[in-house]
Amino acid sequence: MESTSGRVPAAPSKPETAVFVSGVASMGLEILAGRVVAPQFGSSIYTWGSIIGVFLAALSLGYHVGGKRAATEATNERLAVLLAGTAGYVAVLIFAGDLLLASAAAFPLPARYASLPAIVLLFGPPTYLLGFISPYGAELTRADGIGAASGHVYAVGTVGSLVGAFGTTYFLIPSLSVDLIGLAFGASLVVTAAWLLFPSPERRPAAAVAVVTLLLVAAVLAPAVGYSVRGEVVYQTQTPYQELEVIDSGDTRTLYLDGQRHSAMDKDAPTRHVFEYTRYFHVPMLVADDVDRVLFVGGGGFTGPKRFVEEYNATVDVAEIDPEVIDVAREYFRVPETDQLNVYNEGGRQYLQETEKTYDLIVLDAYKRDKVPFQLTTVEFMQLANDRLDEDGVLLANVISARNGPASKFYRAEYKTMERAFPQVYAFPTAGAASVQNIELMATKRDGQLTEAELRERNEERDVGLDLSDEIANFERSAETDGVPVLRDDRAPVDSLLEPMAGQRYVVEETGDGDDNESEALAPPPLRADAARGPAVAG
Repeated sequence: MESTSGRVPAAPSKPETAVFVSGVASMGLEILAGRVVAPQFGSSIYTWGSIIGVFLAALSLGYHVGGKRAATEATNERLAVLLAGTAGYVAVLIFAGDLLLASAAAFPLPARYASLPAIVLLFGPPTYLLGFISPYGAELTRADGIGAASGHVYAVGTVGSLVGAFGTTYFLIPSLSVDLIGLAFGASLVVTAAWLLFPSPERRPAAAVAVVTLLLVAAVLAPAVGYSVRGEVVYQTQTPYQELEVIDSGDTRTLYLDGQRHSAMDKDAPTRHVFEYTRYFHVPMLVADDVDRVLFVGGGGFTGPKRFVEEYNATVDVAEIDPEVIDVAREYFRVPETDQLNVYNEGGRQYLQETEKTYDLIVLDAYKRDKVPFQLTTVEFMQLANDRLDEDGVLLANVISARNGPASKFYRAEYKTMERAFPQVYAFPTAGAASVQNIELMATKRDGQLTEAELRERNEERDVGLDLSDEIANFERSAETDGVPVLRDDRAPVDSLLEPMAGQRYVVEETGDGDDNESEALAPPPLRADAARGPAVAG
């Protein structure tokens, strides 16, 4: 008779299905972890290395402990409880992930290690539980022989991991929000757990599955019915470029991109500047003699373009790469339908390369704290922008960085890069000296730099719609650029320059509720003139 040793049944058993689903969930959560932690810590190689390391460590520990217990504890009911426990933790992440992330960010670690506590707290426990599934599945599999059983189970788990990796990357992330992707993984886990218990469920495992199912539904429905720790969720989606949310808090509507505040609108006064740094978009009006054509690279909530259309007799073009951002701005941020405003669904560099237009002002507002498209930072891009500016033209770049210290590297490198393409560069920090903040870099084609006194005189003489006295007080004539590179197309180490900002508090000051000219600092107080004149020195 032919030996059947090592033969594996063609149809998957329940434990093998559990192994497959655990592989899908573990790799899917690993890919999703990048989206969850990047808004706080960036998406550098250190963040991704930490994610991979934590997942491998948690899985290995689960394999080890699960392997020791499998011979005596492996049952379908135990598998169901492990899957339900993992899904329960996923429900916690959906509901309170932001709070857990913020609390973990308080650990005083060097920047490159700052994401480790958050990754361990958010993803260590569920990954550890998933590590039990494979050794339990190997113990329960119908394959003959230890080698055949373990090999078959780990092959099934690997196939599940491949499905989780490709499915999350190419289908789930482009189509769903982070919360809904978490729900998909949680639901797959509880459905598998329920199937493991069918048709004769024991009371305690069945109760665990039922409770976790309710937790998942409640965690996802809470924002859907208007609850969020940040306010009422008006709209949310996952675009190919980022996670996008529109959230109302009182009279303020805020656009969140990848979990960070990007734009805000006063619902009663849609063109009022809510964020202090957007007032600096008007400073170039004190430098250029005549501004008729303006380009914004990056749309967001269209704060600047809306105000410029209302305030000035100028044509305003906007180049925005994400079509969903354009649609959301039109639907939720009251972008006016007017011949003065033209919107182009293109990347900023691509648009400038293809257009034959020239501009009096280009506002570069496409940087995030943790994600900066390097192609918009280099000396080649700055030279391209210079070529698309009229002789009296001005470039204003909204840079997120610190004024000094290790977290100032990106600001100082961008300053140094802009100096290679423009005769004059001005810097306007918007918050306290030590904080990560918006720093407005203004570059002009003039041979001489205007003094603070000359800017104040022009502020009094010209009607630009705002009193910019406070903004002028923050003028810095120079920056210390030793020790940072000029960014070039063939070498723009933006990730390493952003790395020191990981985990640091990002301060965005807000204006008062009334007139734009009345500023209210919600973090450190505004810089005064005597504190703003000196150079930003790296510490």
